[in-house]
Order: sequence, then structure tokens, then C-alpha cells
Amino acid sequence: MSETFESKRAAEPVGAFPHAKRVGDLLFLSGIGPRVRGSKEIPGVTLDSTGKVANYDIAKQCHAVFENVRLVLEDAGASWRDIVDVTVFLTNMKKDFPVYNKLYAEYFAGPGKPNPTRTTVEVTALPTPIAIELKVIAALK
Repeated sequence: MSETFESKRAAEPVGAFPHAKRVGDLLFLSGIGPRVRGSKEIPGVTLDSTGKVANYDIAKQCHAVFENVRLVLEDAGASWRDIVDVTVFLTNMKKDFPVYNKLYAEYFAGPGKPNPTRTTVEVTALPTPIAIELKVIAALK
């Protein structure tokens, strides 16, 4: 048995899939990006006249994606501390990893933080003009 969840606060999924699905005591989040709910806005992204990324701020995108993950977790009955595994997709590892890694530690490592297992990979592109996406698994009680 499984149950799906749609957050009314996080950015909408960009395809035909739910924000999250619970199976037993595990909650699986679909890929979550830094977009803003109800718009095409991506924090820290400047598009040129053709719609291509002219410039972006990875720090702003990190904060926004972490917030979207938090909202989905909460709307599915979980919390930030329930996170057990994170897969991170970056479109420019060489440029963005140092900033992302520093911010990741602020959110995930240390006392009172979830300290999940983590995999970070570089991908050629993501479905929208974003530079980061997270795939999260949480363990529920």
C-alpha cells in the first residue's frame, strides 16, 4: 500500500508525478527544484531574451530548494529531521559544488540536524533552467 502527497505550498511538480509517496515507514520525494509555486520564477536565475540562463546564483537556488523540500516533507507529515538519504543533482559541479557543499552542511550536518547519507552527481541539464535538484528519502515513525 502506498499514499501520495501533493504540497499546496511547494513549487508544483513539472510532470505527471506527485511531490511524495509514502510506502510503509518511508517517504520518497520526487525531484525537488528551487522554483517558486504558482510561477515560472526560479530564485537567483536571470534569463536572456530567448529564455536561456544568462546568469544564476547557486546560493539562492540552494536555499530555495531546501525550503521546497521542507514544505513537501511537512505537508506529507514528516519533518526535516526525518531525512535519511539525499541525492543531489548539480548542472555545474566545478563551479557550484563549493557553495552548495557549504550551505548543505549548514542545513544537514551537526547537532540537531538529520545528517543523512548523500550522493552528489553532475548532470548535463535538468527539466527547467535550474542548477540544482534534490531527491530525498525520509523515515517516518
